[in-house]
Amino acid sequence: MNANELKTKTPDELQSQLVALKKEAFNLSFQQATGQLENTARMRAVRRDVARVKTVLSAKAADAAK
Repeated sequence: MNANELKTKTPDELQSQLVALKKEAFNLSFQQATGQLENTARMRAVRRDVARVKTVLSAKAADAAK
């Protein structure tokens, strides 16, 4: 996921994507706990994607507040 892609989305789309990423992170953590997780790098990627979405959302909120 690229930050430039996220900047073109609306806040509602970003919010729904954030929910989906958090669900995926939750499922990955359960898979890791039960020993079923094969791609451990995916957890890191999802965490970083969540941070990117949150950053873009806060930037859009700051711009809207001006």
